[in-house]
Amino acid sequence: MTAAASDPRALALRVARALRDKGRGAEAALVLSAWAASGPNDAPGQALLAEALRLDPKSPIARLAFQRMEGVVDSAADHAALDQAIALYTADELARLAAALGPGLAAAASGAHAVDREGRAPVFQRAQVGFNNNLKYKGKHYHIQTEDSGLSKPHVITHLFADGGRIVKSHKRSYADAVEREDISAYVRALMKGQHMEMMSALRDGLFDPVIEGQRVGGMEVLEHPPVVDVTQVGGAKQRTPTTPAAPEPEGKVRFALHVLRSLSGGPDRYEPRGDLVILGSAGAVTLEGERFCHPAEAALSWEGNRLWLEDLEGGNGVFLRIRSRVAISIDSEFVIGDQLLRLTRNPEADDGPAEGPTYFLASLRGPSAFRVVQIFEGGALGACAMAREAMLQIGSAQEYANDLVLHRDPLVAPYHAVIEEQAEVFVLTDLGAKSGVFVRIYGRQALEHDDELLVGRTRLLVDLTPSAPAAT
Repeated sequence: MTAAASDPRALALRVARALRDKGRGAEAALVLSAWAASGPNDAPGQALLAEALRLDPKSPIARLAFQRMEGVVDSAADHAALDQAIALYTADELARLAAALGPGLAAAASGAHAVDREGRAPVFQRAQVGFNNNLKYKGKHYHIQTEDSGLSKPHVITHLFADGGRIVKSHKRSYADAVEREDISAYVRALMKGQHMEMMSALRDGLFDPVIEGQRVGGMEVLEHPPVVDVTQVGGAKQRTPTTPAAPEPEGKVRFALHVLRSLSGGPDRYEPRGDLVILGSAGAVTLEGERFCHPAEAALSWEGNRLWLEDLEGGNGVFLRIRSRVAISIDSEFVIGDQLLRLTRNPEADDGPAEGPTYFLASLRGPSAFRVVQIFEGGALGACAMAREAMLQIGSAQEYANDLVLHRDPLVAPYHAVIEEQAEVFVLTDLGAKSGVFVRIYGRQALEHDDELLVGRTRLLVDLTPSAPAAT
């Protein structure tokens, strides 16, 4: 048995940090509070409680845990919620969460609890822990909550709350026909995630505006089709492709054209390279003359299966694709707003814990935050940085409370340009309708469509899959 398995509080801390990294800060605070209150009031227990308060300084469960640990008697306090958290997050539940959150955590839990004999995650009987996220839409705050009812009542329910508690809309899906699946735990988790994001997308698209405005009744809607999630994946994983030699492209048809929408250094207005493999870069067929941020071999454009593919190559500054809708991005993803290069990163580990003596560090209370965005300057230096408010961060030029990262000196940045939200463990980047758009860096391989826009350095290109005068082979 590992050390973590013999010390459940050590495993509770690791599980809570993994939950926090996945944007499930509220659940992480519950785990920490439950294990802080259920053990002795010693240094490890106090460390768990301190971590819970860092995640959510206003957590009522953490405050109840503090009262219980310190022996504070408050007749007005209802400790039932704390007792429920303690009863839920047992050692077995910690092991289940560890197995679900990753192999590293699973190895820290006892083998008997973490996986079954065939190495699969255990089949759950109780309801799986759901998703809870706050978001802002048209200046008002909303809350989305997705819950599972367990195998005894196999259905998933998602509620959209407004006005501090009013239910705007509810979605319900049954998975009774799937309870015998071997991968039922993963299946239900995916169903919960899809349904949660479906509700978020519908709100963003204005589908619930008549209900919010009182023109239509909301209520519960029982759905039988799979969740419709209007969030696409672009950019691929951050794994670079080895550099393709910038050899002369073979003669062939003109498969596509690239129109230059913006260039700060002159050059042609249009490129019509020949062949099924074209190198975009100063040593290739699409040279982008004078573009100082363009590598000799920045990307490869290939024609395969009647589709045009863009493939990122090693060593350059990257090629960025303008997003057409909401897209899912990941930690360390880079994107461009206006002329600003930005990167999504995790928040650093807190280092404001108590000293070894009886005196604690004095520090400001830290609000819960799922991620941060940093500005990247030429040469790689870091510029402005903004932390998400809970699970949302908005970017624009307007110097108002609505924007968390203000880029007021860039004329290409709209007053309210883009927003990033952590929803159901996914980071969603949304263009709020800015004329200059939002561009996401492509890693790996990406299919291109007609009228897609690419950004290389400061040069913007329009993809044209109907070139005017294709050459014969």
